[in-house]
Amino acid sequence: MFGISWAELFVILLVAVVILPARMWPDVARFLARAVKFVRGIIWKITDATEQIKSQVELEKPIDEIIHATTQDVLADFATPIKKIKRSTQKKTSGRKKCKK
Repeated sequence: MFGISWAELFVILLVAVVILPARMWPDVARFLARAVKFVRGIIWKITDATEQIKSQVELEKPIDEIIHATTQDVLADFATPIKKIKRSTQKKTSGRKKCKK
């Protein structure tokens, strides 16, 4: 717990009880209760935000896979005709050079 052992925590509480007068104990208890409630609220908000982010990532993951697969397919389709077109134009130009007037 926060890098403090139970023995250290017990010593801290014992010192607090000795230093603080008895009339202040209820105020200290209220303060600690508010602090714990505040920290729990923050933890719940962080947990909710984490769950929302996790669900969004899980929803976007298939979309990213679809986009990647589609992009690869499109690039593969574009790459094949370009090579064929270059070869066919090279054949046509080489045939033109042979024909001289």
